Amino acid sequence: MVMPLVESPRIQQSIVFLIISLALTTANLTTYAAEPAGRPTSQSIPAEAHEKSEDVPVAESNIDTPSEEADKTDDSTAAIPAPPADLWERIRSGFAMAEMDSDEVRNGEDFYVNRPEYVKRIVERSKRYLFHIVEEVERRRMPAEIALLPIIESAFNPKAYSRSHASGIWQFIPSTGKDYGLKQNWWHDDRRDIVAATRAALDYLQNLYSMFGDWELALASYNWGEGAVGRSLMKNRDNGLPEDFRNINLPPETQSYVPRLIAIKNIISNPAIFGIELESVPNQPYFEEVATTRHMDVKLAAKLADISVDEFNALNPAHNRPVINVNGSRILLLPVDKVDTFTENLRNHDKPLVSWQAYQAKKGETAEKISARYGISLQQLKLVNDIHGRGGIMPGQTLLVPLSKYADGADISIMNDKPVAPRIFQRDFIYAVKKGDALSSIALRYGVTVAQIKSWNNGNERLRVGQKLILKHSPFEKTPLPSPDKRALPAKKSM
Repeated sequence: MVMPLVESPRIQQSIVFLIISLALTTANLTTYAAEPAGRPTSQSIPAEAHEKSEDVPVAESNIDTPSEEADKTDDSTAAIPAPPADLWERIRSGFAMAEMDSDEVRNGEDFYVNRPEYVKRIVERSKRYLFHIVEEVERRRMPAEIALLPIIESAFNPKAYSRSHASGIWQFIPSTGKDYGLKQNWWHDDRRDIVAATRAALDYLQNLYSMFGDWELALASYNWGEGAVGRSLMKNRDNGLPEDFRNINLPPETQSYVPRLIAIKNIISNPAIFGIELESVPNQPYFEEVATTRHMDVKLAAKLADISVDEFNALNPAHNRPVINVNGSRILLLPVDKVDTFTENLRNHDKPLVSWQAYQAKKGETAEKISARYGISLQQLKLVNDIHGRGGIMPGQTLLVPLSKYADGADISIMNDKPVAPRIFQRDFIYAVKKGDALSSIALRYGVTVAQIKSWNNGNERLRVGQKLILKHSPFEKTPLPSPDKRALPAKKSM
């Protein structure tokens, strides 16, 4: 007796489902077999195959694979797309900040559109630094707009210096620079060091973003100070108002700071509609880092690298003196194609690497007398040693003068491969306490500590208006007074 194959609707449904599943499986296998080698799709390979593809050899797979010959033929189609040749294109692909439509943005666009020569100078300067900055911004997964910030801060001028004593392409004031590890002394100022300052600026911006969770507020804080932005946000919170960049109370320069960056972004995104010809910037490294452990004249370093002094200084703008004081080891930046030239020429150089020496001025000596003794113009002596105006020379003050082993009293230790730092003469002066002064604000103003002020004044910590305080200040130290709320930079900078 032959029994019927199907006796119930439930069994019928199961069989139908099984048939459909087998059909789909067969279709998927057929589709996979038809796919070109090296270009699998997400539908043809299960997720597990993606995760384990490195562990399971293709030959051991349960799925039929294309022939070995086909693999060889289509390898090129599986290659990662080549990076863009133009760095601007790479930057455009990384833009991530929100659009902004405001009068401030339009004003920012007009500012650059009406100054095409200025834009050309910015782009020309940026060619040295922009690739490195973009690399660091991408490595940290930050919006590509951040790489354009030096356009606002300094127009990519590494020697830019503001009225608030902000310095370098990222325009750090002294105190914030020190907070982020940028050393500033008689020999060099790391706020102008391209690699060190870029690291510090991105660290600072990341910290600000972690604090506020918003890039617009982070950028406003970079300009105005995180304390000031925080207080403005708290004021809005207390008044039941929105807590964002567009609604908090900001000074005019900070209010236009973020829109100006968005304006630059808009121009970079589509320069043609703004009538701007944006010169291409190669998407490749401009410089390479070279470690040096020996003191060396700046002019000689440039000569060994076969580049101009201006080019060397543009890549290594942190040096305050005509001598590179390595203090153990120091990194130099050189054009990529000049590294081997520099290394080979340095290896074959058999003459002194420095032509300067440290000299301590004697009592009664003047800048005129010292310049005449060492065969250097008075103007150059003052320039090399940061002597401004009619500033006099004090007994014991350390100066850099041309090397002359026959000069009486000359200290030629700078020729040795040992770090040399000038001995700074400390001079006392009297400060009259003003209304609102505190030991902390006076210490900040003159680049000293509260403990030092106490030690110079018999431990006295209570102040009264008119009280005279003894302070000791180095003529070479330049730590100006930043505004208490401005931990970062003002918007207006020297270009």
